Amino acid sequence: MPRDVIALASDHGGVELKALLKEELLKLDHGVLDLGTDGPDSVDYPDFAEAMAEAIRSGNAKRGVLMCGTGIGISIAANRYPFIRAALVTDVTTARLARSHNDANVLVLGGRTMGPEVARDCLKAFLDTQFEGGRHQRRVDKMGLART
Repeated sequence: MPRDVIALASDHGGVELKALLKEELLKLDHGVLDLGTDGPDSVDYPDFAEAMAEAIRSGNAKRGVLMCGTGIGISIAANRYPFIRAALVTDVTTARLARSHNDANVLVLGGRTMGPEVARDCLKAFLDTQFEGGRHQRRVDKMGLART
């Protein structure tokens, strides 16, 4: 039986990295919910952030990975949803801390700014790190009280 289902989504700038991480997740025996895109044609990253939010809101996936060219736009779009804690990371340390301190439920990577080995390492750190709770829980709770 596969481990947790991890949702994946990207725009055209992250499509190659998405394919690489999909293979990695399958090797690690995770279920994968691929939300697209599937080719190099230009698409709009907010649409894929919305698909990720719906996958997590509905319970079809507990966690996800988003990618665009830099990871910046898609992380901004994903964090519009109060139940999403999307963390744009650049290395293993920020991926680990995004989970242990911020309880990030979405990892965000730059398809044009990150190499494949660093991306694989970030993915593994994101999957293998548990939220520490404690003083961090109070801060995460405050983030869920976003003002509109």
